[in-house]
Amino acid sequence: MPIGSHAPQAPGLGGAFVALVLVLGLILGLAWLLKRLPGSGLRQADGLRVVASIPLGGKERAAVLQVGGEQLLVGIGAGGVRTLHVLPAPLAEAPPLAMPTFKSLPDFRQLLAQRLRKDS
Repeated sequence: MPIGSHAPQAPGLGGAFVALVLVLGLILGLAWLLKRLPGSGLRQADGLRVVASIPLGGKERAAVLQVGGEQLLVGIGAGGVRTLHVLPAPLAEAPPLAMPTFKSLPDFRQLLAQRLRKDS
């Protein structure tokens, strides 16, 4: 009897594909379940959203929160979150960012030639 004849055979390509599909299905199923669990933190709270935010330091930020019908300016830092001001009028909505078109982009060939001339 040759050595290794009793060793189990490795799964074929079909078995590996089935295992991959099962793992992907498990990941998608758990993600779906996690989104629906209360308190998962992945869903935005109803009636609460961040309108604007700006960093003030390494760990400090200022943010405008929309809470129901009013907006609050809050300071966020290592010591916690503190309401700084209740805005009398809501901030204007920022226009959505537009993707640049190819016509508005600078010509790469010209930029490269200028840069090479400047460096030499």
